[in-house]
Amino acid sequence: MTHDQTAVLEGWAKSSFTAAGFTRDVYRRGSGPAVVVVHEIPGVTPAVAEFANNVVDAGFTVVMPSLVGTPGRGPSGSYIASSMLKVCVAKEFTTMAMKQTSPIIAWLRALARSLHNELGGPGVGAIGMCFSGGFALGMMVDDIMIAPVLSQPSMPFAVGGKTRGADLNLSPDDALAIAERAAQGCQVLGLRFTGDKLVGSRFDSLRDLLGDAFIAIELPSAAKTDHSVLTEQRDEPSVQRVLSFLQDKLLS
Repeated sequence: MTHDQTAVLEGWAKSSFTAAGFTRDVYRRGSGPAVVVVHEIPGVTPAVAEFANNVVDAGFTVVMPSLVGTPGRGPSGSYIASSMLKVCVAKEFTTMAMKQTSPIIAWLRALARSLHNELGGPGVGAIGMCFSGGFALGMMVDDIMIAPVLSQPSMPFAVGGKTRGADLNLSPDDALAIAERAAQGCQVLGLRFTGDKLVGSRFDSLRDLLGDAFIAIELPSAAKTDHSVLTEQRDEPSVQRVLSFLQDKLLS
């Protein structure tokens, strides 16, 4: 890791967490109830770390798993391509198959439980972005997940037809459990640019699954490349909306 990459994660404590057959590095900072921030492709970039620091400053213990890429490294075309390839072939992500919950979500659920047991509070929050955008939804199977945020959810990758672009990366049993939690009042915050083809029609699927419990933030796209609402194409009002959502659920 270069000096610049180290500086991006200054103040973050690195450790590892093992569960569900996986061991991954995690970066932790802050105090208060737990929020798991799951990076997008290509990894924990400076923009992801900046957003995570905002969550820390809002009153939370933030844990960032490193699932792919080099933490602290900035994005580039070749880096994005190599990370995308790793995501596509890794067994922990169901990048193409429909009606399946990615295996890594079991690891994330265990991480959230561990943090909640340690830190207490009313529950845990989670934010997923891009390939991890739906992970917070899958974590809703557990009652402790009370502040799930889905930013530009993009798995399974929307190629080869509209059906895959509507899929929520959930097994039928998990989808039923999540629909029940939504019916009981657990709200889900979703964010996307309206022209983002990687999101497909998932917001329609989320409305069907969650009903009034789904809060959709849909921003007009200024460019064809608009994708990362909270990071690379950061929309400041949306960042503040996420922080308010977390505070309402976890600090009130």
